[in-house]
This record gives sequence, C-alpha cells and structure tokens, in this order.
Amino acid sequence: MTNMSTNRTMLITTQDQFEDFEIEKTLGLVRGNTIRARHIGKDILAGLRTLVGGEIVEYTKMLAESREQAIDRMISEAKRRGADGIVCVRFTTSAVMQGAAELLAYGTAVRLRQKT
Repeated sequence: MTNMSTNRTMLITTQDQFEDFEIEKTLGLVRGNTIRARHIGKDILAGLRTLVGGEIVEYTKMLAESREQAIDRMISEAKRRGADGIVCVRFTTSAVMQGAAELLAYGTAVRLRQKT
C-alpha cells in the first residue's frame, strides 16, 4: 500500500470519496477565500455589453480568477496539514459591501491510501 503523501499530489473532489483511494485519515476543514471588488472601467464595459447582450467577459474572467485563487489557498492549507486529498469541496459567495464579494472554497482535508 502506497501512501500518496510521499509525492505530494493533491486530489480534489466534490464527492465524499475517491474511486481508487480510501481515506486513511480525516484532517479537518480547509478553506481558501478571496474578496474581489468590481473595477469601474470594467463596469462601464459590462454595462455597455448588457445593451447588446451576450457574455460579460470582464466578470467571467474576474470570477474565474477568484475561484482559482480560492482553490489555491484551500490546497495550501490542506498541504500544511499533511493532506494529499480534499473531499466534499464546495464554493460559496457572499456580498461584503456594494461592489465587492467574497468567494470561498472549502472542503475536508484527508490523507489517502491507494485501494488494493
């Protein structure tokens, strides 16, 4: 049985388990967040885009960057705890103030073992 901690690969899933691995140890809740504010210049472009319809690319890009940053921070916390997997990953958002929102990624850090 090989413990994945030796190669430091981080597996992530929204499920409560992995098909090819069993949970050896549960290490607890891990999270990563970021708070982003809208940019006035991008708001103007987005406002103009709403007149003609279609995707608001400026906001799509901002949210994608926010998700990646939150995931990276969650992974960093999991690695500090000695995890090589995160299960039950979820995302949530909340308004912090007008024009700014938090994006939070969270899950349960686990140590995995390859199924035999």
